[in-house]
Amino acid sequence: MSVGFSGPPPIFSVMFVVVPLFIVGVLIFIVVKGLSIWVSNNAADVVNTQARIVSKRIEVSGGSGDTSSSTTYYVTFEFADRRRIELQVRGSVHGLLVEGDQGTLNYQGTRFNDFQRDQ
Repeated sequence: MSVGFSGPPPIFSVMFVVVPLFIVGVLIFIVVKGLSIWVSNNAADVVNTQARIVSKRIEVSGGSGDTSSSTTYYVTFEFADRRRIELQVRGSVHGLLVEGDQGTLNYQGTRFNDFQRDQ
């Protein structure tokens, strides 16, 4: 009588099912979350209000080794009642805004639309 293996260990069979299901689940979660933010922003009122730019920041991710990096730009606005909101902006807009600028902020939910500096 010979003792032999009839195939791969059971853990491999389980992993070939669990790992792809996990990856598909994460992708579905990301898509659903993105769609819910988009729908929420579209349902929110468009707000035009006086605001002052109190801070700007950038967030760089990736870029190690031979991979490319990604930069995300943020601006924090302060309203007359001292409330603040941080909105993501395009890089071309980020470069034009200066801390201390005052003007009219136009936004919808968490979506930055425009900032018109006071003259």
